[in-house]
Amino acid sequence: MEENYDLTLIIHRYDPDTKRSWKQTYHLNAGRILRFVDLFRKINEEEDPGLAWNSSCEHGQCGSCSVKINGKPLLACELLVENAVEYFGTTTFEIEPLNVAPVIRDLVTDIEKAYKRVDKVKPYIIQSAPLSEKGEAYSITPDEMAPYINATRCINCFCCASACISSHRGFLGPNAMLASIVRLMDPREMEKIERLRVLYSDQGVCRCHSSHACSFVCPKEIDVAHFIALAKEGRFGSKSQKK
Repeated sequence: MEENYDLTLIIHRYDPDTKRSWKQTYHLNAGRILRFVDLFRKINEEEDPGLAWNSSCEHGQCGSCSVKINGKPLLACELLVENAVEYFGTTTFEIEPLNVAPVIRDLVTDIEKAYKRVDKVKPYIIQSAPLSEKGEAYSITPDEMAPYINATRCINCFCCASACISSHRGFLGPNAMLASIVRLMDPREMEKIERLRVLYSDQGVCRCHSSHACSFVCPKEIDVAHFIALAKEGRFGSKSQKK
């Protein structure tokens, strides 16, 4: 096992002032357990302080560091150098921003615009079931939670939306569909009709081509395609209720 690797990073750059786009190559010698966010930071500190990229928690929970590496959407804070070399079989990596929203600068996208698609499904409880007479917090039993607990792990990193072959053609996107499905499965949610109307709209699950790319790239290992397939089968309510 190599302790250090000589890496070549080909990074897509964009300058909003000049509207210029280009690819810039960086050569780094990096330790095997460095993450790609560490490589970006290394470039900033040693070669190019102007390279713009995004991150926040750097623990795989916020999704802000999502980029495409050799064509695959990934969390830059989770990918180690040694794992990347093994997975892609190369020490050369082309890195570009996700194609889910306009690029602000270099690897930074206007994620607020991507979130507009998620906002359309109202990813929160619209009408909650009443609390108990004692006024205690609403509780959910393990049996009620089990069917959909995996889906609640979504962090809206938009990796699935970037990989999806449908989400750039009028589809709200797999993560938006998952957000809606989670609330439909939530026993606290009383407003089902409005959710079904969006789920089965012309921007809903009918746009999904079942490529399973969403499940393939999900950093949380959620089988997003499975939940969307259940929605296509009408498992979360009658499609006629959307009217």
